[in-house]
This record gives sequence, structure tokens and C-alpha cells, in this order.
Amino acid sequence: MKRELISLIIVLALAFLCFYLFYQILLPFLQPLLWAVFLALVLFPTHRKLQRLLRRGGFLPAMVMTVLVTLVIVLPFSLLMVSLGKESGDAYHAFEEMIQTGRLQATLEQIKELPGLKQIFSRLDQTFNVSSLDPIDFILKNLRQISAVLLSQSSKILKGVSSFLIAFLFTLLSLYYLFKDGERLFNGLKGILPIPPRERDLLIDRFRDMVNATIFGGLLIALIQGVLGGMAFWVLGIASPLLWGTAMALFSFIPLGGTALIWIPAALLLIIQGAVAKGIILLAIGVFIISSVDNLLRPLVVGVQTHIHPLLLFFTVIGGLQAFGMIGIITGPLIASLCLTLIEIYLQGGQPANSSEPK
Repeated sequence: MKRELISLIIVLALAFLCFYLFYQILLPFLQPLLWAVFLALVLFPTHRKLQRLLRRGGFLPAMVMTVLVTLVIVLPFSLLMVSLGKESGDAYHAFEEMIQTGRLQATLEQIKELPGLKQIFSRLDQTFNVSSLDPIDFILKNLRQISAVLLSQSSKILKGVSSFLIAFLFTLLSLYYLFKDGERLFNGLKGILPIPPRERDLLIDRFRDMVNATIFGGLLIALIQGVLGGMAFWVLGIASPLLWGTAMALFSFIPLGGTALIWIPAALLLIIQGAVAKGIILLAIGVFIISSVDNLLRPLVVGVQTHIHPLLLFFTVIGGLQAFGMIGIITGPLIASLCLTLIEIYLQGGQPANSSEPK
């Protein structure tokens, strides 16, 4: 008995060591692999239709899908980056012009004179003597420091771009093999999961729902809100509409606040600068059009499928970003959804509510 126990401990130690070393080997490629897995899950129905259209599986449909994904991602992304670079430069020069002409100082003074803020600034001045501070000088110094940092870090920025391109190539390579062999790998994985079929299918369904909701639903909402926000800025003659539209698309992933963190300050700034009509129109567009997209679509394509309360969704997105980087937008809510599913299985005593029959 003692010898069997020692043998079991040795086997478990060797197994742990093997899996740990395997994890260390794959660690540099985990993010590209995860992106490939998530994209394959979302696009697999399209891949199935392509297989039926071509009347064959294997190499050709997988290669066609990988090329299509490359074109759909790379071409718009490249054009967007070129346009964003131009608009960012234009925005920087416009900001410098506002400082040199004194418009920024006048705007800051107008903000200080607003009824609610005037009392706050008065109290801050009594406590911290903020009136002696020169905000324009502070902004100029920080702009110069940012420019100096960007110049000094240009090699690191170039290295980061190179790392991104390499990771993207690994993602495409993994995506090709997932399209080609993914169904066989998935069936094999289902077979080795050490849980009953009902609970296994519930976990897989929740996993698929979360990935679809986060990638397809989240990107769809971000795209619609970014386009609407950019068009609103363009129609109202606000500088750099593409830049701010992209910012709204990114901010739409934040469950609390979202795009309002962009268009509310912009509308208030327009009103303070005297463009009252434009500010009110932007507020109306933000409230009745941009926010309505979020309020109508998100519960349908994200909230219902994720089975997560909006507050918990907010914390999982922010925490996921901090823990895993950009992939955390998906992995954070995904981990939370799987944990909640396990709790549901436990509370139902192995018979989860509304679960389907084994597939």
C-alpha cells in the first residue's frame, strides 16, 4: 500500500511537471491561440456553409476562410490606422493653435464660471490656492514631455508593432488549423471532459454564447455606435470625426458610461464655447440615437446570452483588461460566465434549469 501511494505521488508529480513545462512552452503564444479559438468559434457556422458550397472539407475551405479573415481584418484596419494617424496629427496642431490664440484659456475661464463649478473652484482655491496655477503652462509642459517620450520610445513602439504583426501571423496560422481540424479536436475534447453529458453541454453552450455575444455582439454594437458618433461629429463640423468615432467604438465595450464618456463632454464643450445649437443637437443624437443602439441591441446580443448582471460585466471587463490585456475583454466575462454556470449546476444538484438534452 505504501509503495502504491509513493508510485501515485511520483506519477502525479511527473504529470504536474509535464503540464507545467507544456504551459511554459505555450505561454508566449497563448494570446494568439486564444484569439484564433474565439474567432474560429464565431466563424465556424460560416465555415460550415463554405464547406457545403465547395462540397468538400479539409484544406480548401480552411484556406479560403483564413484568406477572407485576413482581408476583412487587415485592409480596413490598415486604412483606419492611416486615417487615424492623420487625424491625430491634425487634432494635435488644432490643440496647439487653441493654446496660441488664447481660445483654450478663454474656454477654461468659461468652465470655471459655471454656477456649480464656480463654488467648487472657490473652495479649492481657499484650500489649495489653485488660482496661482497656470493650466496652459501645465498643458504645454505635458505636451512637450509626451512628444519627448514618444521620440525616445520610438524603438519600443516599432518593436511593439513588430510583435503585434508576428502575433497576428500566429493567430492566422492557428485559425487555419482550427478551421481544418477544429471539429475533430472539439469532439475529442468533449469526450475527455470528466463531467456528465448534461452539465458538459451546458458549459459548452454558455461558453459558445459568451464568445458569440462578446465578439460578434460587442463588435457589432461598437461598429454601429462608432459610425453613428463619427457621422454626428462630421455633420456638426467637429474636428477629427474619425478619431472620435473610433474612440466611441472602443469606449462602447465599457458597460457603464460607454460612448457617453466621449459625446457628453464634447457637447458640453460646444455649449460652453457658444455653439449652443450644435451642443444640444449632439446631446440629442447621443441620448436618442447612439445610446438607443446600446439600450436596444446590447440586451439582445450581449446581456441575455451572457447571463451576467451589468455591474458584474463591468468589473469583469475592466479586470480582464488589467489581468490579460486586450484579450481580457473576452476572457474576463467568459471566466465569470463559466464560474456562474458551475454555481448554477451545483445549486441545481446536477440538474441545471433550462438545460438541453445531451447533444
